[in-house]
Amino acid sequence: MKAAAGLQKVKDEWDISTTEELRSALTFNRKLWTIFMSAVTQDDSPLPQEIRQNIANLGMFVMNQTREILYEGVPQAEQLTVLVQLNRQIAAGLRGM
Repeated sequence: MKAAAGLQKVKDEWDISTTEELRSALTFNRKLWTIFMSAVTQDDSPLPQEIRQNIANLGMFVMNQTREILYEGVPQAEQLTVLVQLNRQIAAGLRGM
């Protein structure tokens, strides 16, 4: 939820947010997803293979979205929407475990 909140704050304050605030929120989110991806790709992960693969795929999507936002063209606030929603959905699922 912290990653989603940080991204949402930048999105909500897009007109006054700095590039550094955007970069910081995306970096925190990327680190979080790197941890998720690392955990599910470990041989001793207790999760079923299908869930492990789905999380890894989502992680790759997050990495690609982050790269696009930071390095391809002019960032747009709307690009953060999918990352915020994805993080909120994952957090809700983890809370329900």
